[in-house]
Amino acid sequence: MVEPPRLHNPTPDRAATCSPVAIKRRGSPARSTDTCPPAAEMVPTTSLLLLLGLALLAPGLSADQPQCVLTGNWTNDLGSNMTIGKLSNGEFAGTYHTAVTTTKKEIKISPLVGTQHSNTQPTFGFTVNWNFTDSTTVFTGQCFVDEHGKETLKTMWLLRSHVDSIEDDWKATMVGTNTFTRLHTHLE
Repeated sequence: MVEPPRLHNPTPDRAATCSPVAIKRRGSPARSTDTCPPAAEMVPTTSLLLLLGLALLAPGLSADQPQCVLTGNWTNDLGSNMTIGKLSNGEFAGTYHTAVTTTKKEIKISPLVGTQHSNTQPTFGFTVNWNFTDSTTVFTGQCFVDEHGKETLKTMWLLRSHVDSIEDDWKATMVGTNTFTRLHTHLE
């Protein structure tokens, strides 16, 4: 059996000379070698790389770009109104008062729950569990702020209605879009 040739590296690699074990053998982490700079020399580079990484990972965050905030009162292109409560750990709750329905039942204000990503123009999603009908609607969208500070929510929704049999499943889901703008009250 022939043994494979062993590679010999007379120059130790950086990991072997800069590891915590190598530093402990050498003594002080501030002591420099040809292959390992002292820890004090590495800190500014590390800080610079950290800042660069944060800048690259957060391209939507800009000091001059206004923040779009979901919290508050909104109205859509059909006259429906919703109120979104304070954000907590990326989650929110609120109410939805629709202006339109396919049922003959009295419209009631219904609860909504959702989540959002935290950035200047966040994406979000929420579900409305209608109190007056056996239907549920899910919305997904994004909050935008224009150059004048006007906030707009662009959404797409799926409305699932109850049907009595699987044969009627084909007609149970509707899809649509809504645009919401902030509803300013006299208290704001």
